[in-house]
Amino acid sequence: MSAKIQFYTNPMSRGQIARWALHEAGADYEEHILGYGAEMKGDYRRINPMGKVPAIVHEGNVVTEASAICLYLAEACPEAGLQPITLAEKAAYFRWSFFAAGPVEQAIIAHSFKWDEGLDARAQGRLGFGNFDLVVDVLAGMLKDRDFICGDRFTAADIYVGSQVDWGMMFKTLPERAEFIAYADRLRARPAYQAAKAIDASYIDAMQSNG
Repeated sequence: MSAKIQFYTNPMSRGQIARWALHEAGADYEEHILGYGAEMKGDYRRINPMGKVPAIVHEGNVVTEASAICLYLAEACPEAGLQPITLAEKAAYFRWSFFAAGPVEQAIIAHSFKWDEGLDARAQGRLGFGNFDLVVDVLAGMLKDRDFICGDRFTAADIYVGSQVDWGMMFKTLPERAEFIAYADRLRARPAYQAAKAIDASYIDAMQSNG
C-alpha cells in the first residue's frame, strides 16, 4: 500500500472495528479522533454525510461502514492475506459478513431495546432477521464446526463478524453459547486485536479521567 490512510474514529464507537482491521492489514494510517456532536456533524460531513464514524480515506477513496472498511482493507492490502482465496472461502466470506452487518446487528439492536417483544409470526416475517433466537441459532451453528468464518484461516470477515460476537459476549447482548465464547477467545488472542484495543482503551481511560 502506497498512500497513508486517513482514519476517522471515536474510541467509543464501531471505529474499534476499523482500527483492528487496519492493524490486521498492517496499514499505515493517520488517525483523526472526532467527538460526538458538533465535530461529527460539522465539516466531517464532507467525508461521511451521515456524520458518523468510522470512515477511511485512501488514495481519494472514501469508505464508510465498518463492514465495508474491513473488506476494503483486505483488497487494498493483499500482502496481509485477509482475502478469501477459493470460491468456497469467498462464499462464506461474503455470506457471513453481510449476515452480520444485516440480520445480526438488526436483531441485537431490536432485542436490546425490546422492539421485538410481542411480535407475531406475520410481523416477524416482515423483518429482515425474523427473530432474535433464530439469528443466534444460525450464527452459533455456523461457528460450531469451524475456527474462523472461512474455515481454518482468519480473514477480514472474522474482523467484522468477530466484533459482533466479541461485543456480544462483552456487553451480554448475545447469549454465552460455547461457540461464541470459543470464537471470541481465538480472536482476542491475536496480536493485532490486542494492539488495536489497547490504543482505544487508552483513549477511553483518558476521556473518562478528564470527566
